Amino acid sequence: MGPKERREREREETRTLILDAARELFANEGFDAVTMRRIAERIEYSPTAIYFHFKDKEALLKELCDNDFGALAHQFVNIAEVADPIERLHMTGHAYARFGIEHPNHYRLMFMTPHPPIDPARQELERGNPEEDAYAFLRVIVVDALAAGRFREGLGDADLLSQTIWAAMHGAVSLQIAKCNDDWIEWRPLEQRVTSMIDLIVDGLTR
Repeated sequence: MGPKERREREREETRTLILDAARELFANEGFDAVTMRRIAERIEYSPTAIYFHFKDKEALLKELCDNDFGALAHQFVNIAEVADPIERLHMTGHAYARFGIEHPNHYRLMFMTPHPPIDPARQELERGNPEEDAYAFLRVIVVDALAAGRFREGLGDADLLSQTIWAAMHGAVSLQIAKCNDDWIEWRPLEQRVTSMIDLIVDGLTR
């Protein structure tokens, strides 16, 4: 490896270190409460070194969201090829839960931490692509299931159905993340709880 390649690798390693520290701090303390100096202190770098990689806190958050939402969307790539929308719905629920449990800091930042408003131009550009937008991916499944007549009579609002399904799965995942060490309740195994939730959703919606 030459000097140029070594410098590039070191640069990427530093960016990853910064992103990981920022993700944890944002998720645990809130975006507004965390400063660039605080992130620098966490990894024992100077604030100047942080600004070399990211111009401000908003740019850092944008890259985190781009990376983490992209990682979630990647979980669904193979599922998109499944023809049966109800089978796709089952598989998506399990993939979503698995991502959240395996990456709790990612999940906290993505879905359990308030974010500053998204730039309208960026929102218009990025929203609605099922290859990058997890909500759009879920909505496509719901639309396909509606078109195939798989849902019960009277259920026809694709957004309401998608948001209800998402809310149910978010409840299962966020409860695990927030309360997994709470021994007040005799928790059933996580996989059983996730499977039960998905089965309840599907059985409640389908004919």
